[in-house]
Amino acid sequence: MPPRTLGSLAHALAAAPDLDASLVALGEGLAEVDRSALMVLLRYDGRREMLVDRLTPAGGRVTCSPVETTFDHLPGSIRQSISNGGQFVDLAEQSAEYARLFGLTPMPDGQLALRGVLFDGHLAAIVALYEPKKIFGTRAAERFAGAVALFELGFVRFAERDARDEAVRTLEDVTQRVHGEYVKKLAVLERQLVQARGEASRVGPAVAGASPGAAQMVALEREAARASEDARRAMRRADAVEQQVAAAVGQLQQSHVELHRRSEMLRQKTRTLYLIDKVLTLDNHANDPRKLVDGLLALVGDDMQAQRCSLMLRAPEPGYLYLAAARGLAPHIVEGSRIAIGEGVSGRVAATRQPLLVQDVAEAKSHPLLHDQYFTTGSFISFPLIYHNELVGVVNLTNRAQRGVFVEEDVERVRLLALVIALVVLHARLADRLMRMLHVA
Repeated sequence: MPPRTLGSLAHALAAAPDLDASLVALGEGLAEVDRSALMVLLRYDGRREMLVDRLTPAGGRVTCSPVETTFDHLPGSIRQSISNGGQFVDLAEQSAEYARLFGLTPMPDGQLALRGVLFDGHLAAIVALYEPKKIFGTRAAERFAGAVALFELGFVRFAERDARDEAVRTLEDVTQRVHGEYVKKLAVLERQLVQARGEASRVGPAVAGASPGAAQMVALEREAARASEDARRAMRRADAVEQQVAAAVGQLQQSHVELHRRSEMLRQKTRTLYLIDKVLTLDNHANDPRKLVDGLLALVGDDMQAQRCSLMLRAPEPGYLYLAAARGLAPHIVEGSRIAIGEGVSGRVAATRQPLLVQDVAEAKSHPLLHDQYFTTGSFISFPLIYHNELVGVVNLTNRAQRGVFVEEDVERVRLLALVIALVVLHARLADRLMRMLHVA
């Protein structure tokens, strides 16, 4: 099934085994945006400053066609913008001309946009997006920019892998060639030395001075010594090359680790956007307040991997919050339970309107959760829901599934989720509707 969201596209790109599979996933993503648009990848050879081939995803596979055109065919300002990467560059009225140059089938009033893909700070490829001109609506290049940004991460991952493989192959070739030449030359010198010693033994000892056979033997021994020294120098050069390649491979591995970290951050942000989109869609279609409040709790709980979480909303009577939704709480805690603003963790967070992050509850003796048998990880976040300076409620998260401990970066992620929850709660008048459903006065 073609990817329909940035989240599913990110998953498809992360699972892609090679560049072709990534391009197929990207092409399927474009089909969801605009089926009339065409996307190709132009690979760039920086040493020759040429666009060498064109990769076109279609029908679940990638077709490779030669291009062999120099990069300086493009205007200077456009070349500079493409080399900087990060955004599409519109070719406007020159679209048809450059579409033909890149081997694309011309479109009536087609619009061509190019975006540079960088590797190690240098241009490595160009994503070309060719679409029919639109009078109304947003262009595909704008709606497709996020998907291309995800693809760039995968492209860099494959480029680093190819660079590592090439470095290893080069090192192996250099080492084998030097060693082979060394062994071959030593074998020749050993044969010559054996032959010279045989001739010297037949001639006999020299009567006056060195005999011709002995002189030849001495010369061969000197030649063998020089060959051995040359071989040692060659091995030292090979060792130096090996160290340089090892250092380069180490840098590539560090870059890969950093790329993985950024990819993970992007995957988390993509998942957050996916969950927000899911909640807003639920708000648009759901009439049941119970279903909607459960969806809001799932938004923040699933995104933060909290096994235990709760959502408190303003009660009808002043100065109180009530439990609107929860999962993983003690069985005796029921929905609709009240807590006074200013009391307990949620009450104090509601009173101060400031988020609370505790990474080790054992160090915070005043927190009532310290003796709670359902509290297992020693870390929690309690965050106020504020919209236009109005207190909407409080969301609590604990018992993280994987890493266990919440950090400051998690508080910033919850800040965005809390804003969405507060907005939906006010828009759907959820606090009053849910209270009437719970029959709590």
